[in-house]
Amino acid sequence: MADFTEQEIAAIYRVVALRRDMRHFLPDPLDEALVERLLRAAHLAPSVGFMQPWRFIRVRSPDVRNRIHAIVDAERRQTAAALGEREDEFMRLKVEGIRECAEVLVVALTHDRERHVFGRRTLPEMDLASVACAIQNLWLVARAEGVGMGWVSMFDPQQLAQLLSLPAGSRPIAVLCLGHVPEFYKKPMLEETNWAPRLNLHNLVTVI
Repeated sequence: MADFTEQEIAAIYRVVALRRDMRHFLPDPLDEALVERLLRAAHLAPSVGFMQPWRFIRVRSPDVRNRIHAIVDAERRQTAAALGEREDEFMRLKVEGIRECAEVLVVALTHDRERHVFGRRTLPEMDLASVACAIQNLWLVARAEGVGMGWVSMFDPQQLAQLLSLPAGSRPIAVLCLGHVPEFYKKPMLEETNWAPRLNLHNLVTVI
């Protein structure tokens, strides 16, 4: 028995197709009830062994936000240098909207995740996979709500953990920028700017 109408199913596929990693934001604040809905959707994500290893830090302090931006910008420059001949091209890209967006969330792995063995004995990285599911949940409902989200991964985890006074063993894995946007990109930004093409799905599927 189908739980969803054809229109509801189509809406799910549509939001998946239109999700974008956003870098350009408007300064307008987000409604508190909306932020709560987004976080609740993230918390409904699946997790290996039902470990729920995600922790969310809402950064409300302008000073802390600026210091996060400085950590990200330092890694941005090191990334550019590591790209060799594509350094100048990379430096022209806008890779984050930390200072412009309405909300900054840091997503971290909980410090006590090592006690979870179910599903992680041979694949301990499944804690990270579980948190990625929570982030994707948040991303999709944000897009459905007309809110842009950008996932920033350019930072030194130890520096960011120290800045946020995370407990020993905790590990930040994402800085999320959330906010209203002038418009959503027609295609992923890195595809629009010719940084990389979308791969052909048929080349990524093997049948045995």
